Amino acid sequence: MSRSVKFFSYLSHRERSDREAIRVRGYGLPRVLDPLTPTLSPTGRGSAPNLQRCFGLSLVLLLALAAPALAQKKDTLRNYGIGHTVTADQIAGWDIDVRPDGQGAPPGQGSVKAGEKVYVEKCAACHGEFGESAGRWPQLAQGKGTLASNDPVKTVGSYYPYLSSVFDYIRRSMPFGDAQSLSNDELYAVTAYVLNLNDIVDDKFVLSKQTWSQVKMPNQTGFFDDDREKTEKAFWSARPCMKDCRAPVKITGRARAIDVTPEDEKSQRRGAE
Repeated sequence: MSRSVKFFSYLSHRERSDREAIRVRGYGLPRVLDPLTPTLSPTGRGSAPNLQRCFGLSLVLLLALAAPALAQKKDTLRNYGIGHTVTADQIAGWDIDVRPDGQGAPPGQGSVKAGEKVYVEKCAACHGEFGESAGRWPQLAQGKGTLASNDPVKTVGSYYPYLSSVFDYIRRSMPFGDAQSLSNDELYAVTAYVLNLNDIVDDKFVLSKQTWSQVKMPNQTGFFDDDREKTEKAFWSARPCMKDCRAPVKITGRARAIDVTPEDEKSQRRGAE
């Protein structure tokens, strides 16, 4: 090997050594104040290990600063300028459902005698003086034993399963055109009177939350869960027909041939002449 080649090799080796020393010590490389800005130094502020530490520290600081804000958002209701917070009275105006056992029924009471007066003033014009119906309005009384017939009469006494069904319907929708105008005492009273029209309670009965359980509706056992999976299972087919299930339709007669088609205007005029 010539001397020029050896000298070149020696310089290359020396340059590599100097570069490694500079890289390790950080001499002669640009320094920056921003720790997230990378530099040429593998161990300086922009090195990969240092960047990982910086990112980790930044994340911890961000979480620490955001924690109070998140807690505040969770505990504090935001107002977006739409609507307002409902009050207990407003909720009570909508929460008026009553369960069959009487849970949810409002305070108050009403007798059959007091209910007769309310009924005559606000209900009889449509439902008849004795619940027999006026015109085409629904009938409220009697009809017992007709549900299984060809002409069932669905009334409070023949159809309704629970007292709550009657009470809740009157409370929500009656009198017609002036719904929810009855006071609690009027509501209890008119319900008691309708029950009396159906011979469910006597003339001296007073309806309230305390006497709720004394009312037994005649058709309470007439309602049951859907049992078609058992009672109609024999009619079901494991492979139902999905295509061409019926035979083609055939015309067996013409309406004109059996004289059920009205005559046209010309024929009518001829007959008149």
